[in-house]
Amino acid sequence: MAEITFDDFLKLDIRVGEIVQAEPYPEARKPAIKLWVDFGDPLGVKKSSAQITRHYTPDALIGRQVMAVVNFPPRQIGKFMSEILVLGVPDTEGEVVLLAPDLKVPLGGRLY
Repeated sequence: MAEITFDDFLKLDIRVGEIVQAEPYPEARKPAIKLWVDFGDPLGVKKSSAQITRHYTPDALIGRQVMAVVNFPPRQIGKFMSEILVLGVPDTEGEVVLLAPDLKVPLGGRLY
């Protein structure tokens, strides 16, 4: 990967949000879950589709805090418009594990 500057990093708007709604997304090419994530004021609730079915169920995700990039342009994922990129890292089998603060923090807090 190419090195970036600190100014490049500052262009990413990564914030903490809370999952307020989650539904299976059976129409997706790969198993996925539709997410609605609340970032508080002024961002409000944003949508995303995430391939996280190996470790998570929709019901278990409600109330969970996650980190997400909130300043990418919206992207059509099948019939669902994804507005944010929820962040995760691969486990030993390449399955997504969500990134989140280890303590409850205010919604909308920006990563720095």
